[in-house]
This record gives sequence, structure tokens and C-alpha cells, in this order.
Amino acid sequence: MSERGPATAPSEPSPATPSATTTPTTPGSAAAPLAAARRTGLLVTFILGGLTALPPLSMDMYLPALPEVTTALNSPAATVQLTLTACLAGMALGQLVIGPMSDRWGRRRPLLVGMVVYVLATAICALAPSAELLIGFRLLQGLAGAAAIVIARAVVRDLYDGVEMARFFSTLMLISGSAPIIAPLIGGQVLRFADWRGVFVVLTAVGAVLTLVTWRCLGETLPPERRHTGGVGAALRTMGGLLGDRVFTGYTLAGGFAFAALFAYISASPFVVQEIYGASPQAFSLLFGLNSVGLIAAGQVNGKLLVGRVSMDKVLAVGLGLITAASAALLLMSAGVFGEVGLVPIAAGLFVLMSAMGVVLPNTNALALMRTPHAAGSASALLGTSSFLVGAVASPLVGIAGEDTAVPMAVVQVVCSLLSVACFLGMCRPWKSSPAGAP
Repeated sequence: MSERGPATAPSEPSPATPSATTTPTTPGSAAAPLAAARRTGLLVTFILGGLTALPPLSMDMYLPALPEVTTALNSPAATVQLTLTACLAGMALGQLVIGPMSDRWGRRRPLLVGMVVYVLATAICALAPSAELLIGFRLLQGLAGAAAIVIARAVVRDLYDGVEMARFFSTLMLISGSAPIIAPLIGGQVLRFADWRGVFVVLTAVGAVLTLVTWRCLGETLPPERRHTGGVGAALRTMGGLLGDRVFTGYTLAGGFAFAALFAYISASPFVVQEIYGASPQAFSLLFGLNSVGLIAAGQVNGKLLVGRVSMDKVLAVGLGLITAASAALLLMSAGVFGEVGLVPIAAGLFVLMSAMGVVLPNTNALALMRTPHAAGSASALLGTSSFLVGAVASPLVGIAGEDTAVPMAVVQVVCSLLSVACFLGMCRPWKSSPAGAP
């Protein structure tokens, strides 16, 4: 595999993708639509933030209801956790299709079609009479919702490059990172007045509003002259070329395994916090929200203070080290090495793990996408698919020993953290290059 990616050097903006700081505005030029899109500033930021927030909203708002669903549908916890796995797998597979579609037909049309299907699928989830049907509709929800996250990431690549792109990803973290705070809180409050089906009613309304705002306010960001004209074969060749870049693949896998460690927490925490430690759905929501505050704060430190001053590879290395240390501590505590521990030490370890994601996830995305200005949709699809597929595999593993132990969750987190570090060091080899973001 190549040491250098197919793109220009990461520290230099691609001629086809001008940076946010140097934007040609000549009427009729290819970059004019991008300049107009950037001038919308805050509006575009909120729309893209809302789109990237849709996956955590779809999963996290539902988390406080998981124990209730097991009772209402008369299904074991492992089966109900498959509703999370199905949604995650759908988002992974959907990105593989929708990402290349957006490189060929533009960002707007595939995004709107996906959003409409998402709203319909979510409404059907509220009516599911059995766990098996709920799993099926959650799969469809994930397949359609994949359009939001993969195209939002591709739009960022259309509009920004280099350090500006990394900063924008950290800004998106402020919005999308708020979703894990708000979602369980909303879910917990909905459960005060309705059963678990009410959560999907609220998600349907959120999806409908986001679809309307996107239709009215988000224009096309990929000019026709920059679109791919090939069919399925061309899309597969493009993805093959991206995977042939060892460094791009290294960042993709490092981010994917880190996300799997995060999703092991997302999938297991309702049972760990509520069933093992006896917290109420509302208390669980508050703890989950506190951890998300740590993720947002770390993301803002990354974007506002570190990017452009410290090498993104160095920041990423520290983040991966914190995730690994937190996972190891959680495993030792869960296995009883320190005796019987309460909720506070476990919550502290989860807080460190969640906070470190605020620097790991935006930096792996930015470092990977810097190498692929020619195929942002396909690259975004590979980034998202790797994360969601590995997360989908991790989800059922955390419940393999039942609801009475947190050891499987911690084991999955340790293994995924070590694999993430191995991919970063073995494939990216950051000591051999100086990507954008180096001072």
C-alpha cells in the first residue's frame, strides 16, 4: 500500500476543493456555490450538526427504554440489544451505497430520499408488535438514516480542507455531541408519560423537522463537473483505491475500533447502571449526559486550542492512550480486582473513556478525509461503515454473560482500544509523516 494517498499533501488544499480561507468567488466559477454555502455559516453548521446528531439520537433516546422493552415484548436482554445492532448495521451498510451515490448524483437528492424513508421507518417502529419486527424496522431505519451521517461528512469535505476541516469537525462535535446528552434525558422524560413506543414517536417528529429544514435550506455542494459518472464497478474501483492507501485505511480502522469501544459502553450502560447498580432511568440519563459533556468539552479543546498548534497525530495518540487506560481500569474494577466498587468509580472510568472520544473521532475523520478530496462520498462511506460495522459486532458481545456483570463490556472495550492503537501505529506510522495540523 502506498505511503502517500491519492490526494495532494494533506497540508495543502486541493485545487478542486478550495480551503475555507481562500475561496474564489468569481461568478460562474466552480467554487462559487461553495463560497455561497460557506457564507451561510451558522445555518449550514446547524444543519450538518443536526444530520450528524441523528444516529446518536436514534440510539441514545431509546437507551433508557431498553429494560422496559425486554418486559413489554417478553424478550431477553440479548435479543432487545439486537435492536441497537440492527440500527447500527443498517447505518453501516447504507453508507456503502449512499456515499458513492452522492459522488455520482450530488449530495442533495440522496440525502432527502434517505431522510424521508427514515421518518417512515421510525414511525413504523412505534407500531412494532414483537422484538423480531422491531429489529427489522430498526434495520430499515438505520439503512435510511445512513444518508444523514455519510452525506454530512462529505459536505464538510466539499466545503473545507486541512486545518479548517478539522476545526469544523470539532465544531460539529459541539452539536452532535449534545445529542447523547439530550437524547437520554428526553427518553427518560418520555417514559414518565408514555411507554417505549412514545420514544419512536418523538424520533419521528425530529426526523420530519430535520428533513424539512434540509430541503428548504441546504443547497447542493458538489458541482456537476466534480461528480463521478461510472456505475457500480466504478464505485467499487474507487473504494478499492481508497483502501489501497495504507494510511487512509489505518485512520479508518483506528477510528472504527475506537467507536466500537464507545458503542460497547452505549449498548451495555443501561443494564450496567440500572440493573447492576440500581439507578433509575432518570439517574442513568443524567450520568449519560454528564459523560457526553466530557466528550463535547474535549472536542472543543481539540478544535479551538489544539488543531493548528499541535500535530493532530500527537493529539490522537494521547486520546487513544486515555481510551486504553480507561478501558483497562474498567476491566480491573468489573473483575473485582479492587474488591467491590460502587457506581462512582465505574462512572469515572466511563467519563474518561467518553471524553477521550472527543479528540479521537474528529481527528481520525479529518486525517483520513484529507487524503481523499477526489472521492469524499466514498471515503465518508468507508469511514462510517467501518465504525458502525465494528460497533454492530461489539453490541451483542457486551451482553453475552447476562445482565449481572460488566466484565464483557470492559473486555470488548480493552480489545477494541488495543486494536485501535495497533492500527494507528502499525498502518499510519505517524512518526514518518507530518500531516496537516502539525505546528
